[in-house]
Amino acid sequence: MTRPSLRVAVFILAAVAISAGYAYGQFRRGGFGGFGDLRGEQGDPAELPPPTPPDRNFTACHMFYTSVRREASGNGWHTDYPWGERHLLLRLSELTKTPVSWLEKDVPHSWLVRLTDDALFNCSFVMASDVGTIGMSPEEAARLRLYLEKGGFLWVDDFWGNAAWAQWSRELAKAFPPDQFPIEDVPLTDPIFHTLFDVAKVPQVTSIRFWRAVGGRTTSERGAETAVPHLRAIRDSRGRIIAVMTFNTDVSDSFEREGEDPEFFHEFSRPGYALGIDILLYALTH
Repeated sequence: MTRPSLRVAVFILAAVAISAGYAYGQFRRGGFGGFGDLRGEQGDPAELPPPTPPDRNFTACHMFYTSVRREASGNGWHTDYPWGERHLLLRLSELTKTPVSWLEKDVPHSWLVRLTDDALFNCSFVMASDVGTIGMSPEEAARLRLYLEKGGFLWVDDFWGNAAWAQWSRELAKAFPPDQFPIEDVPLTDPIFHTLFDVAKVPQVTSIRFWRAVGGRTTSERGAETAVPHLRAIRDSRGRIIAVMTFNTDVSDSFEREGEDPEFFHEFSRPGYALGIDILLYALTH
């Protein structure tokens, strides 16, 4: 199968909009039950992993962590959970032949996991947002390293500004010392930007709340300090990317909020999905 041209890619992603405006409202809220008081950003009950996965299909996990500092407009581990991952996997199932694990019709699983949970090792990939607030214990850092060394994949997203970067990079260093695992800005020529769609730039996605508050005039949530979005990564000894960091951008909001505003979808969800699906396919094939 040949890779779609940019024009074809835009056409395919635009087709998603036909259903996106309706799908969000059709997802049943608060009906999953049995998961205690842990809830996602929009009040949905957390989906905790069972002792045995229901199948071996591709699934998402969202990191449950402790916040040790505050960020403006931050929600800690709750951020973008669970509909960021659910919508991304739904579109992955529509745009590729990847078998996805389903909670119910049109609702993929998105398990909430601690780094110390054994269920971590059943996760196809782990997503974490607002990681500029994260604190990791030595045990959690060791488990994160073990998960990634065993073939796992980490994507952290939606953290903005110098203080948030300093916090995240300091905590990541507990698991991956920078002298052995340097963090790099991934060049646009890297295969991760071209697994299905040809991504020409890292999109700066703002939260829908910020976008509405400023009338769409800017996408940088902290002015000049966060004007440039980045996709950074660390690699293993074979050169394979094992963790990606989308910084000064909120790519997950392009998934989570896809059906709330047609203009937001047009501006952010199409490039967001192109990047997101490329990242997931890279994780599957490398």
